[in-house]
Amino acid sequence: MRTEDVLAAIATGMWRWDNASGTVALDGEAARLLGLPAEPATLPEAAARSRFHPVDWNEINAIVNLAVAEGTLAEARLRIVDEGGRVLRTVRSRTKPVFHEDRDGRRDYRLIGTIQEIAEPQPGTTAAHTTVTGDWRRSREAFLLDAGRALAEARSTAEVLRVAASLSMPGFNPDGLAVFGVAGDRLSIIGHHGHLPGDDVPFSDMRLDTDYPAAEVVRTGRAIYLPTPEEYRRRFPATWPLAQRFERESWAFLPLIVAGRTMGAWMAAFKHPVTFSPDERSVLTTVARMLAQALQRAVVADSERELTTGLQRSMMPSLGGPVPGMTVAARYVPTGGGLQVGGDWYDMIPLPSGRFALVIGDVQGHDVRAAGLMGQLRIAVRAYASEGHRPDAVLSRASRFLAGLHAGTEGAAEAYDDADASSPRFATCLYVECDPQTGVLEVARAGHPDPVVRMTDGTVLMRPTAGGLPLGIVPDTDYPTTRFTLEPGETMMLCTDGLIETGGHDLDTGWARLRAVLEDGEYAAEGLEKLADALVSAVHGPSSHHTTGPLADRREDDIAVLLLCREGAGRGPGEPVSHPKRPARRTMLTVAQAEPERIAGARRQVRELLHDWADPEQVDAAELMVSEMVTNVLLHTDGDAMLLAEAVGELGRRRLRVEVADGSDELPHMRHPNEMSSSGRGVLLMEMLADDWGVDPRGEGKSIWFALHERSEPQPD
Repeated sequence: MRTEDVLAAIATGMWRWDNASGTVALDGEAARLLGLPAEPATLPEAAARSRFHPVDWNEINAIVNLAVAEGTLAEARLRIVDEGGRVLRTVRSRTKPVFHEDRDGRRDYRLIGTIQEIAEPQPGTTAAHTTVTGDWRRSREAFLLDAGRALAEARSTAEVLRVAASLSMPGFNPDGLAVFGVAGDRLSIIGHHGHLPGDDVPFSDMRLDTDYPAAEVVRTGRAIYLPTPEEYRRRFPATWPLAQRFERESWAFLPLIVAGRTMGAWMAAFKHPVTFSPDERSVLTTVARMLAQALQRAVVADSERELTTGLQRSMMPSLGGPVPGMTVAARYVPTGGGLQVGGDWYDMIPLPSGRFALVIGDVQGHDVRAAGLMGQLRIAVRAYASEGHRPDAVLSRASRFLAGLHAGTEGAAEAYDDADASSPRFATCLYVECDPQTGVLEVARAGHPDPVVRMTDGTVLMRPTAGGLPLGIVPDTDYPTTRFTLEPGETMMLCTDGLIETGGHDLDTGWARLRAVLEDGEYAAEGLEKLADALVSAVHGPSSHHTTGPLADRREDDIAVLLLCREGAGRGPGEPVSHPKRPARRTMLTVAQAEPERIAGARRQVRELLHDWADPEQVDAAELMVSEMVTNVLLHTDGDAMLLAEAVGELGRRRLRVEVADGSDELPHMRHPNEMSSSGRGVLLMEMLADDWGVDPRGEGKSIWFALHERSEPQPD
């Protein structure tokens, strides 16, 4: 009896699917099962596909691809339909890929196997099998979607391994996992789960020619399934003793392949027997493919992170040794969005005079070029400062240096056709020369945020300073110097705009957020290091001296912050916070003839100085009088106006004294302006609003002053 007759008797046909020619050869029984005349036929691939239900074709296509990749059997259930799409019958297909070379020497395959009719489940019988199969497939699809999403979000090798360990596969969850990597001719374990510490030692430095499943998978690029311990022992007798002690029943070893290169292997081990059906192998293969891609991304990210973090740390200086009478703390946090480098920097420079300089700056951009320019600029500033130049001269030379770098890159950009390399970048900078003996600070500013001072009683003021253009915009730029004294117990904060504006804040709202931290007595009492951490945490969670990883990735701009505290009397870092009588708080400000816009800064200084004043109407009155006094100096004299404001006394009973000095000998006098007059109200306002006021002639010029006595309760209208 012929084989074809035997197969036909049991409703089983034979077919051969040639992938190279795109044809399907059927015997008579196979043709009948596909709804064709019961005679041998050769069909185009499209004609054969049209006889399968579309959903089932997608299933078998994936299973066939898996069998071709692994060289294993492909088994699937298929619904056969007629020309109208009506289901005729259900068949089971079992095929095996046979590989060959075509005429051009390319490797291809044919699928050779059987197709057999199976009985449809009848109502009231075991139709549950179909439902269970459908439910399993839906669970599998949901699992693969969740696994793909979780692996795609993993940003480091450690995160990828944690995600892999937490995967719960539908119906056959492994209890032991291991990821093997390749280094030269050696196999190593990148990570594992479900094992005790030290269990990985025998596998951590294994030669690739070892008779071990993972090594063979790496060598061949093909998966190995071991459904029973007997199968493991038969195929890998040399290394079976290494696996035997874990008392597992089934193992799957799959290659981790990216872009055609096998980068390692993944082992899934089971305490319960697993047959590794086509569906189960399909799930494992899909997970292995996603795991390989996730690991590849993580390895690249880890390498970039290590490189850029090392680069940034090498550029960030240490603060050096302690300074008598001063305490210094600093933090730097790079932005996210790729490389963990940026243009922000800080520095502390010892000077030939015995003083020291604090520098903070921000080069435009958050990329490698910004970091490179930052490194060059930081070295240039340090060199100019070490030569003994004054703060204004240091910034002038630094601006010329940065502009020269832009000129030098234009030719290189043209040669390499790189437009970005020639685009000039500017930098903001704040340079402070500090005298630790007297607390005198000389500040030069190039487009950078002003320094902030926390006074001994907890009052926080943004200290306005004269400034010039950012570095690198105009080669020859002047940078005026502002001098003020940091009193014992006071703390100065220097920062880049990332600390203020990150999180969707503008300068005003961001400053209010930081001010609340600076005024908090708890942080002040714990020292500068705690205060620095609190400032960074207020922006976006906890930080360390150099923060990278997910925290840094969420930031919108680099952050650099420098804190300087002058030790001594008052409430400095580390000192208790409790005494009802506050020491004097004062502020000084010069408004130049060429800078009338700084009148607004003078008003803000007075309002911040009186932030806890009992009567808000007195605060409004003080702000109005200061505005009039400074404006009168700028309008009626040729010199600058110097403002000095001081509040002394106990809370609720303080005295505010504000004076504005100028170089003119002409004394003010009472005038009676009409409704249309644009001036002449300054003295009249002080007469109406101040508790005391007066004019003090000086050797050169005069000083106009007023005083307010704090009222614990606002006055009735």
